[in-house]
Formats: sequence, structure tokens, C-alpha cells
Amino acid sequence: MDTRRLMLLGVFLLSLYMLWDAWMIAQRPPSAADSAISADGAVTARQGADEALIPRAESNLRSARQEPDELTSDSSEDIPAESIFVSTDLVRAEISTLGGDLVWLGLNNYQVSSKDPEPFVLFSDAHSYRAQSGLIGGDGARLPNHKTMLVPLPGPRDLADGMDTLEIRLVAPETDGIRATKVYTFRRGSYLIDVSWEIENGSDAPLAPDAYFQLQRDGANPGGQSFFIVTFTGAAVYTEAGKYQKAPFADIAEGKAKFAKQASDGWLAMVQHHFVAAWAPEDNTLREFFMRKLGETKDGQDLFTAGIILPVDRIASGQTGRISVPLFAGPQEQSALKAVAPGLDLVVDYGWLHIIAAPIFWALEFINKLTGNWGWSIVVLTVLIKLLFYPLSAASYRSMAKMRALTPRLTQLKERYADDKAKLNQEMMKLWQTEKVNPLGGCLPILVQIPVFIALYWVLLSAVEMRGAPWMLWIDDLSVTDPYYILPVVMMISMFVQIRLNPTPPDPIQAKMMLIMPLVFGVMFFFFPAGLVLYWVVNNLISIAQQWHINRALDPANKVKQAANDKKM
Repeated sequence: MDTRRLMLLGVFLLSLYMLWDAWMIAQRPPSAADSAISADGAVTARQGADEALIPRAESNLRSARQEPDELTSDSSEDIPAESIFVSTDLVRAEISTLGGDLVWLGLNNYQVSSKDPEPFVLFSDAHSYRAQSGLIGGDGARLPNHKTMLVPLPGPRDLADGMDTLEIRLVAPETDGIRATKVYTFRRGSYLIDVSWEIENGSDAPLAPDAYFQLQRDGANPGGQSFFIVTFTGAAVYTEAGKYQKAPFADIAEGKAKFAKQASDGWLAMVQHHFVAAWAPEDNTLREFFMRKLGETKDGQDLFTAGIILPVDRIASGQTGRISVPLFAGPQEQSALKAVAPGLDLVVDYGWLHIIAAPIFWALEFINKLTGNWGWSIVVLTVLIKLLFYPLSAASYRSMAKMRALTPRLTQLKERYADDKAKLNQEMMKLWQTEKVNPLGGCLPILVQIPVFIALYWVLLSAVEMRGAPWMLWIDDLSVTDPYYILPVVMMISMFVQIRLNPTPPDPIQAKMMLIMPLVFGVMFFFFPAGLVLYWVVNNLISIAQQWHINRALDPANKVKQAANDKKM
């Protein structure tokens, strides 16, 4: 098998795996609803009504006594919730007075698509996606939770010029002498939102509550997914000990999600393509992580919650306590994610090739600082990678050129020994030894490069920087398909040219398969983001130039050898 066919086989098998993986995700059956779990919210990490949170002997966390269905509102259900609208330089937000939930969040610097200039919306009712928090425990004290009606205090709602921070304060009804205030702090130039609870203990006894911070979302993938491009949507936990652990919604629904249940560090997130929401406590307080299915939405989608429980320092009578957890809600910009919490940049998921993909993205980002255009940065990076691997590629192309020159003689041998396979193999081995040609000589160079090319594929697929980034002319968004399919057609043509430069397989069936392959891959690339197709087009064009140059350099010598051999025969 020549090197080109081996490379095409490798790409074909990779594509089959991607198709199989996408099909498995699409066909995964939903689990039966867990009737023991309330659809109103999950604020404890208990997996059943009779299971304790974490025993005091094993943890410093104080066990919450409420089950999800025991949480009730501290105010009249007849009072409708109001909306508080907030605006900063980067986001527009809506906070509901019911629980003080962050129920809508639009990102000013990211559009829905190149054809829809409206801000991309992360939190909304479209996916029942929201950030919630509340207080539990407290030795029987009635504390506000995400079902409690809060009262907003007067104050600015827009981050005006000259302001670096904006506070939104919502007060819960005073109960048993305890007054709690929920505080949102928005920052200029940041997708980080501080969510705090201030607790004034006016009772006669000390107070020791827990605070929970959770994200609620349905299990549907966001828009922009396709059968050929399926990215991870689900929950994730990171701890120093357990590292990055993904929890698909299907696993959460079936109770099979594997993640750290408690740690003294780490964060929890809801992840989707290009965007993430994450609770990232800053101190080393012992915390508990939880995930569970709540039930179903009105549209029939499975509804999930995932969050963190933290203990609040004991508050003496007459004193005030405070707990604050930053919420990052925005794009997966790696530099910003690294600044928020250790390991948060891992939500940009390159899988098992992260060790290769991370420096590739760094190089792409560096090139973009010079070019100012992500499309041209892809072109430059592809050229640099091809130059880096040129010695290996040249060895492969020389091997293919020699095999191409031997094709007529191999055809003659097959015709001469058509009825004697053993003799045919013997003569072919003799020919290769005489001409010093290794039919597998080009395999190793290709195999060495495959991990790099696959890593680059995942970099271009995962980088939010490609979203809405134009290249030139008709390509105004590298993260979506070519609107006129010009790049996929050019890629198909380039693949046909490469096949013409390679030895023609003596087997007619193999020859036909080689001609069909560009059509198969071309159709697949019709659904790929333009940035990925641009990379493959540039890669193919450079490969054609390199192979043509080597073929031309070796052609005179091959013709002399062929003429001499023809005279002998």
C-alpha cells in the first residue's frame, strides 16, 4: 500500500470514528425520570432522601437538612417577580427578584451569527439556563433560597463612564431576626461577576449556614451543531487532585457521572461550544460538588442542575457574615480563563492531544498579533507546519515518486505472473531491492505528522476566536460553513490533483476508490467550518507543490533507468 493511500485510509478511519461518535451521541436514549427528585431545584448533594450530605466526621461541611422539594418561598406566591436590567461594557443582564436568579445574559462583543448582529445570549429561557444561589442549613433557621422573593434596593443599573464596578443589591425578608442581602458585582472589561450573600444575624443564637451556588440548564445542545461537528455540552468539575472531569448530561441523568464530590479547591462549570459558565471559589474552603437531573422542562427537555456547596463562617449574634463566589459567564478566551482559576482554560477541550494543541494555539495567537487576521494566521501557521515537517514529507514524496516510476514495471510483472502469486511476490521484492525502494518508506513520516494535524483540527474547531472572524472576500466568519462552498470545491480539486501525482494503483477497483475519495471528503467538508477547510486547502496546495517539485527532480533519472530496463527486457 503506497503512502498516499495509507494517509487517505487514516483520514477515512478518523472520519468514520467522528461519524460513529456523532451518531452514538444522537441516538443515545434518554433515561427514565427520577421520580424522587423535585423539578424545582437541587441545593444539596444528597442522592436520595435518606442519604446524608457528608457526615461531620468526614467533612467540615455542615449537612443541609432540606430536600429539594422542602424549599419554599418566604413571601407570597401572588407577588409577581420583577426584572432588573443591567448593562456593562461587555454584557447585558436580567436579574429576577425571584431568588435573585441571573436569568438572561447577552454578550455584547459576540453576535448570534454573521447574519444576525444581535448579541449572543448565554443565559435565557431558551435552555432554561440560569445562575442560582441561596442559603441552607442554619440549625433550622429560615433562610432565603432561589425560591424566595427578594426586594431590589435603589441604585444605578448601568456601568457608566468612570465606573469600574457596579453593584446590584437585593434584600430578602427578615425572618427570625436574620436579614440577608444578595449582591451582584459587575466589573468593567470582565466577564467575571461576584455573587455574594451578606447575612446579618439579629437572632439570639449563633448562625452557621451553608451557601449553594448552582447552574441550571436543559440538556439540549446549542445551535450550530451538525451531524459532522459535535462538541461537548455538559457539566465539568476541576480539582487539583482529580484534574479536569467532564460529566455529559446523559451520564448525570443515569447517575453515572464521575467527578470529585468534595475538595478544598476547584471549580464547577456548564460547558458548551465556545462558551462557559463557571462558579470558581477563590479560597481553599472545603466545598462539595453536586450534579443531578431535576425533571423535564415544558418543552420536554431534561432539566439539570450542577453546583457547589460552601460553609459560611459561624456568625455570632449581632454580627454580620459574608460569602462570595465569582461567576465567570462568557466566551472561552483562554487568556481570560487562565486568570480566573487554575485549570479553567481546560474547558477549551482538545482531548488527549491537549499537549500538542495548546502550543499550536499559542503559535496561532502569536501569528494573529502580527497579521491581525485569523484567516491569514491559519494560512501562515499551515505554511510553517509544512516547512517544519518538510524533511519528513520529502522522504514520503520521494518514496511515492520512485513507486510511481516503478508502476509500469510492476504492471508488467503482474501480467507475466498473473497465475503465480508466490512468484509475483518474489519478483516484486527483488525489484524493490534492486531499485532500493521501500513501499512503506513514506509511512513513518505521515504517521508522525497525523497527531499534529488532528490537534490543529481541534484547535480550529474549539477556538472561540474564530467565531465571527472574517478572512477575505466571501468568508466573513471562519467558524461557520463557507456560504458558497467554494473552499470545499477547491479542496476536492486539490485532492484530485494529488491523486494524479501519485502512482496509479494496478488494481482497477483500488483506482476507482481513489477517485471516489475526494468526492466523499468534499461532501463532508461542505459541513465543516470555513477555518478548517481553509487549513486543508492550504495544506493540500503546499503538498501538491512539494510533490510536483520532487517528482520533477527525480523524473530525468527515472526515465534513464526505465529506458535501460526496457532494453534489457
